[in-house]
Amino acid sequence: ELTEQGTRLADTAGGVTNEAWTNAAKHYDEDQLAALVSLIALINAWNRLNVITQRPAGDYQPGQWG
Repeated sequence: ELTEQGTRLADTAGGVTNEAWTNAAKHYDEDQLAALVSLIALINAWNRLNVITQRPAGDYQPGQWG
């Protein structure tokens, strides 16, 4: 829920809801939430870079670089 809302910001005018944050906080401590938010942001950044450069994600073939 947290990941989905944090990724699809255009779909929710207010961003991540308090309910989504509270639900995540039931399962993760403060340090884990910080790590989770960082990973969500990093994955979203890579996905956006792939869109901008028109590079499809997931096209790596094992052994293709050596």
